[in-house]
Amino acid sequence: MNSIQLRIPTMKCGGCAASITKAVKALDSAARIDADPATKRVNIESSADGAVIIAALATAGFPSSVEQG
Repeated sequence: MNSIQLRIPTMKCGGCAASITKAVKALDSAARIDADPATKRVNIESSADGAVIIAALATAGFPSSVEQG
């Protein structure tokens, strides 16, 4: 499993978090996603490649950047 922490400025509510979760689960149904609209941060554990996840989120309307540390 890969672990990736993202900042998604366009995530504003629970509906956004659900859409983000759906986009990641489409790539890896076993992925674990912790999306927090208040901080605009998403922690993802997935077997999918991070770059593929980032591209899928951008396509879904949620461009992101990798959080360091």
